[in-house]
Amino acid sequence: SISLDLEFTPRKPPVLQGDGGLSQKGAGEGNASYYYSMTRLDAVGHVGLQGHRHGVSGSAWLDREWSTSALAEDQAGWDWFALQLDEGRELMYYQMRRQDGSADPHSKGLWVDTDASSRLVRREDVDLEVLDHWRSPQTGVRYPVAWRLHLKPEGRVFEVRAVQPAQEMRLTVRYWEGAVDVYEAGVPIGRGYVELTGYR
Repeated sequence: SISLDLEFTPRKPPVLQGDGGLSQKGAGEGNASYYYSMTRLDAVGHVGLQGHRHGVSGSAWLDREWSTSALAEDQAGWDWFALQLDEGRELMYYQMRRQDGSADPHSKGLWVDTDASSRLVRREDVDLEVLDHWRSPQTGVRYPVAWRLHLKPEGRVFEVRAVQPAQEMRLTVRYWEGAVDVYEAGVPIGRGYVELTGYR
């Protein structure tokens, strides 16, 4: 059996994603969500595994999102990044993928500074390039597992790599999500979480 008992302490106040908390995901009425994030929380507690209790601590991220739809008809899925940098900044960015593989212009994110101020990250602010893939031996699906993410207004180029490639979730909905490491100029500078949907 597995148990999880954690206590969270916010280090920054909540931030509103999109336009004052309304995050448009695609063209047309209803393709949006209400969305806020707590991008940095101290986490401390215990993990129980097969009758043994282990003390754990670290940094966490909380998202809350309410939506009436998941994807527009011309959208295939998304690549969703939530990155915590050791310098005290955070980046959330999602790239909505169209059926033809191009990035939807409604892709966006948020750059959160050390003082908790934030700014909207637009599609044109980001160049996202896939560096490596992994194919699931169970489903045969090929997922990206490493990226170069250029945040142009800040002049930052991050390399984001899966901690381990085998993080496919084979549930009612099959997708990939899991832990990633963040590098800049080859130096580890943070960690994060990525979610990938719509890959076949």
